[in-house]
Amino acid sequence: MALSKQDADWAFNAYEAVLPRLPQAQFPDRYETAETLSDIATHFDTFLLDSFGVLNIGATAIPGAVERIEELRTLGKRIIVVTNAAGYPKHVQIAKYKKLGFEFAPQDIVSSRGTALAAIASAPDYTWGLMAAPGFGLDELDHLKTQFLEDDPTVYDTVDAFFLLGSSIWTEARQNLLEASLHRNLRPIFVGNPDIVAPVEDGLTRQPGHYAHRLADATGVQPQFFGKPFSNIFEQAFMRLDGDFDPARTLMVGDTLHTDILGGRAAGVKTALISDYGSLAETDVKAAIKASNIVPDYVLSRP
Repeated sequence: MALSKQDADWAFNAYEAVLPRLPQAQFPDRYETAETLSDIATHFDTFLLDSFGVLNIGATAIPGAVERIEELRTLGKRIIVVTNAAGYPKHVQIAKYKKLGFEFAPQDIVSSRGTALAAIASAPDYTWGLMAAPGFGLDELDHLKTQFLEDDPTVYDTVDAFFLLGSSIWTEARQNLLEASLHRNLRPIFVGNPDIVAPVEDGLTRQPGHYAHRLADATGVQPQFFGKPFSNIFEQAFMRLDGDFDPARTLMVGDTLHTDILGGRAAGVKTALISDYGSLAETDVKAAIKASNIVPDYVLSRP
């Protein structure tokens, strides 16, 4: 199911409003158009794929996406999923993709969650306040001192820093508790998912980036973002390639101008925007590119 135009316009405007906090990049003067990745596959050796809007919408695989991945692999292409889905441990991500029909090994997935955890490894010995769903437990986080941010206001004041991973059970009341605590004592915020929104079957969900930017506006805190469009997640992806890759033959494929396309271009690789699924499905893509001045190398109808 495509997003409504109202949702798509809201998401676009929300990203435009935070552009000063996003990376700078150089863009081509114009873009080429094609139907699918098959049409441009000969130009690239490595494909960096967003998840939402490219592989799936919520719990539904995008038609033809499973077959396209297998086709690219048959051609000898390297496929890496580069995702801002930080709320889930990697084994849950792999199981989700498998249920949708995709076969990805752990080394095929680079997540903003893992990118943030790599940075936390060199951070002080903080007690972290977690924006995350306790239902997933502390898998991959059990080496950290953590407290889940729920409805007890004392927790917000006793932790040393905040780690925003997933917002599926976040509420306005909890946002207000966090904002009030930061007003009393400004502390570091690590954001494991910079996305403002994510598309699902029936619309948009607000993501940790949405709440982090609100906190920055309200308190003056400067969140540290991990994931697209920031370079840290691309550095993690390039490490998977052992430095043996040609940026000119590497393609970032996504559905969002302000994360996938901006991030890919800032990282020095080529980019392709998916127009018929995800965040721009009900939008005039040509107008959105012109309004944002974020220009992909290609616009594809579908993966």
